[in-house]
Amino acid sequence: MTKICGSRQIILVTGAARSGKSELAETMAADSGKSVIYVATGEVDQADMEWQNRIERHKNRRPHDWKTLEVLQDLSAVIRSTDRSNCLLIDSLGTWTANLLEEEPTVWEQTQQDLLASLHSAMADVILVGEETGWGVVPAYPAGRLFRDRLGTLVRHIGAIADGVYLATGGYALNLTALGTRLPATK
Repeated sequence: MTKICGSRQIILVTGAARSGKSELAETMAADSGKSVIYVATGEVDQADMEWQNRIERHKNRRPHDWKTLEVLQDLSAVIRSTDRSNCLLIDSLGTWTANLLEEEPTVWEQTQQDLLASLHSAMADVILVGEETGWGVVPAYPAGRLFRDRLGTLVRHIGAIADGVYLATGGYALNLTALGTRLPATK
């Protein structure tokens, strides 16, 4: 596993549901030696007890000295405003994409490009957790297909600029940067 140290790093951790991707990202953040800012993209919903339980499990795993920010939309501003003494852990890109699913295609494209630009100019280390959603059947409804396509494209774009890309699956983490071949950039 890559240890984050020295110059700024962008790390992408991806995988399926319950694959261990968040735990891997949390370990990397803890090992960074920097002040960790956990960026939660999910909104607290008092009416959804199952969601509340998920949030509590995540909170209970994290060290108490980590700062937590709830950022539902403007990740770019948080990335741009964080200095090199910090490590940002953004969990997750899937929830963030879902928060912005109502955006028109041109607005989404600009939002995505703004996020990528903020990562290029980031001063802090940034670890992003992103779900792999396209490994199953094509969703039968338009919103599901839109979500899958937007998230898949976003994860691929971030992977193209990341210093390290990891896949969590089956109780293991694979360093795709070391094992894989970088694909050409998408348009």
